[in-house]
Amino acid sequence: MRVYVKLFAGARELVGQESVALELPASATVGLLRERLTEAHPELRSLANHAMFAIEATYCDNETPIPENAEIACIPPVSGG
Repeated sequence: MRVYVKLFAGARELVGQESVALELPASATVGLLRERLTEAHPELRSLANHAMFAIEATYCDNETPIPENAEIACIPPVSGG
C-alpha cells in the first residue's frame, strides 16, 4: 500500500517537503514505517528514532498497525525552554 507521511518542524526542514510517499506491505506497522522512512530519507536517521508518529491524530507506538488510507504524521522531538 502507498502511504503519505506528513512531516513537521525539523523533519520537514531536513527533507525539504511537507510530506513523503512510501510503499509498505498491507501488514505494515509504525516500526516498519520508521525503518522505511529512514531508508528513503537518510537525512532523517538521527531524528526518526526519537520522533513520534500519529495515525488519525492519535499517537502510536512501533507495534501499531497502519490501516489503508490513514493520515500519518511524523512529529520530531521539540527542544527549547
